[in-house]
Amino acid sequence: MKMAFKEFLADESGAVTVDWVVLTAAVVGLGFSIILVFADGNKTVADNISSTVANVPVETNQ
Repeated sequence: MKMAFKEFLADESGAVTVDWVVLTAAVVGLGFSIILVFADGNKTVADNISSTVANVPVETNQ
């Protein structure tokens, strides 16, 4: 029984899965950080484009 417990504690086969989970969480966190950094700038550009397009005169052929 002691030998089986020691083998269980020494087994590292699941360590790769833990590494991938940590790396994936880091990538997702960086992605969210980048989105937060650029969100305000994108909104400003979108607002500027919207106001410019809204002020363009439209001619009708009637």
